[in-house]
Order: sequence, then structure tokens, then C-alpha cells
Amino acid sequence: MPKKAPSVEEVAQPGKEAPAEAAVETAVPAEAFISPDVPPPGTVVEASNLERWKDFISPSIAWAVRRGAKLPVVANQPIELEPARAEATQRYSSQVRLSDDKTYMVNYVAGIPFPFVQTDDPDAGIKMILNWDSRIVLDDLDIRNFGCQTGSFGDKSGLEVERDYITGHFRRLYYVSRLYEDPKPTWANPESIRYREMLHPVLEPFDLKGAGFTYNRFQDPRRQDDSWLYFPQTKRVRRLSTAQRSEGVFGQDIDLDSYGGYGGNPSWTQWRLLGTKTVIASMHARNLPSKWLPPPVDFLHDDDWEPRDVWVLEGRSRLPGYAFGSRVIYVDRESFFIPYTEIFDLQGRLWKALVQNWAYRDKMRPESKYSVGYQRTVLASVEMFDMQLNHATRCEFPDVSYRDKEDGWYLNVGDAEGVTEEVFDVASLIGEGR
Repeated sequence: MPKKAPSVEEVAQPGKEAPAEAAVETAVPAEAFISPDVPPPGTVVEASNLERWKDFISPSIAWAVRRGAKLPVVANQPIELEPARAEATQRYSSQVRLSDDKTYMVNYVAGIPFPFVQTDDPDAGIKMILNWDSRIVLDDLDIRNFGCQTGSFGDKSGLEVERDYITGHFRRLYYVSRLYEDPKPTWANPESIRYREMLHPVLEPFDLKGAGFTYNRFQDPRRQDDSWLYFPQTKRVRRLSTAQRSEGVFGQDIDLDSYGGYGGNPSWTQWRLLGTKTVIASMHARNLPSKWLPPPVDFLHDDDWEPRDVWVLEGRSRLPGYAFGSRVIYVDRESFFIPYTEIFDLQGRLWKALVQNWAYRDKMRPESKYSVGYQRTVLASVEMFDMQLNHATRCEFPDVSYRDKEDGWYLNVGDAEGVTEEVFDVASLIGEGR
């Protein structure tokens, strides 16, 4: 039987040396790693038994449990790579290597670049975050009509919603590592863009109606993003620096670099492996649309939690003026997705947590327009809570007002759902915002 992994408190501390461990490959089922001492199915992790199970949750999740969160545990379930991604991994991964300065990949085409990372690899940190960054690559993506609520909460009171947000579209279009739609695997473009991303227009609240952002990330990882933010009230387009991506968007708690668990440029952050750990996480959402726990912890989703083996990574930004001291990111060892991320301030104190509730399914609803014949991982909900200010933002996909008429997620469907090059232009950003 595998030995019990070190506790989260032992590994997830910025500046602390990572514990020595035996080499372990990632490309085997997750149950091969999971500690035998995990909370069994049927357990509800709560304040009364937190001392017994605290080694299987992160410090921020333990913080929420102490305030009243209850986490029902179910059996671990597998998450497989999509067939095209698995094929690309097998075909291309052997040719990938790190750059001489260990900040980016060389000879990468598609799939998971480093599927057999070992814990004694001195470059495990950067390799694992590059695995994550490559895992989420899609030909195109449109997340529609998703809703977020932001507000403060108390020790005994629930989320007091200050603002409701509904956003029309979050879109991405990749030019490289394409697996489904022609041209593939690479769509040549004169600017050498890796992918384009946009979020607009904001539909609610009224004073932000029409606002949005768009940005380009380039194939050369040493080149900073081109990012623009638009507020129709001022009729101004503002250029964003890469460091400003650590700031909250439109008054929410979630920053651009936290999207998906980590949305920054891996090359602009220094990474190291703190260790490995078995934790419980929400990777097979039962509730879609999402549900929230009752007050005073209704900033956290109400769904199943299962044992998952994760890599625990620490990232420290190389950018001057970056808002955070470090991020501690938990990367699922089987699927390469991120169930949660913790953010520390410049003094090394625990500040914020981003928690993601993943769903694993073929289609979002029985009547969904698109069905691909295999299971894919999408977000059911996401929340970020600030443990210093008692403030939170929670989001669901799609917004509750669209739950019976909108899938929310459209993946790899080409321009059939409007993901064209033109929608990422600044002119489109301004035009849709009017």
C-alpha cells in the first residue's frame, strides 16, 4: 500500500523546502497513488471531524469547513484524456524539451508535453504547469451567459450579494495545438499568436453594461500579452500591463491570472514542486445547474468531493508590481486539471482561494445541440473567497436565468457558434459594447 503523503500544511507553505519522495509516473490511473487513509465514501467532512481529515484538504478548504462547510465524500472516479488529445500526446510528447533557461517548451506540437514527470525531477514544477497549460487547449471555446455574484459574508451570515453579473461570452480561439477543426495542428497567422481571448459584453449590472476585455497571447512565451479593457461609459479602451492581470475584473474577486485555476503565462512565473498530496476535490459535479452550500458558507459550491492525487506547485511571479506574493496550485495528477488554487499576499499570509467544481460529461443537458461521443471536463461552478476581507465571488455556467435554455459551454465547433477571428478585435469589443 502507498504510504501516506505529507500533509497539506507540510507542503503548501511558500518558501518551505519540498519533501523528498520516490519517483512516481503520472500516466497511470489516479487510484494507484491515493492514500489508503482517505475519508471513505459516505463520509461528510465537517467541523466535528476536521482534525481527523484535515490532511486531505487544503488550508483554505479547512478554513471554510471550520466556518460550517460540509463536504460529502464519494468514491474516486477516473478522468480520461479525450481520444484526440491522447493520440497527440503519444505522437508528439517524446520530442518536447524545456528551453535552456527552463521557462518554456521547445518542439511542442499538441497533447500533454510531459506525461511522465517524476517527483525527483528538478524541473517538475515548470513541467507540470506546462502540462496544465497544454491540457486546456481547445480549437475554440464559447462560454455563454454565465452569471457571477459578489459580496461580503460574516461569521454567521451568508453572502450578502452586492452585485450580480451576467456576461454574454467568454471565448478563446487557438492557433496552435489544434486537434479537431481545420487547419490543424497549426493555423498560421502573421502575428504568431498562440491564442486570442475575449470576455464581452457584460450584460448586467447596468452600470457595466457593454464592458469587456480582449487579449492576445503569443507563441513566443517571452513576449508579453496584448490586453485591452473597454468601458462604454467612458468610451475609452485602456491597455493593460501583464502585471495588472493579478487585479480583480470589474469589481469581482477573481483576477484574469486565476481563470481556470491559473491563466497567466507560465514563463513569467518561477515554479517549483512543493510535493504531492491526496486531497478531496470536486471533479465529477452531480449538480448541474450548480447549488451552493447554506449560509454562512454559501460562497462555496454544494456537490460531491472525491479523493484525488495532486501535484502541489508554488508559483512566484517575476513581474514587478504583481499583486500576489505566491500561488499554490493543486494539479490533479490524472487529469491535469486544477481543483483549487491558493493565493498568498506579499507577506506570505494566506489571502484568497479559487475553488473549481468540474463536471465530466458528454453534453451539458439531455437536449444539448452538440454531442461528441466521449466525456469532456467543463466547469459547473467556480468561486473565489477572500479570507482576509470576508468577501467572495461565485459563478455558475450558465447563469440560473438561462439554465433551461442554454448549454453554457460550446467547445470545438469552429465558427458555427460565432468564434471567428473578428470577434477578438478591439473594433468588435467597442462595437458590441455600444
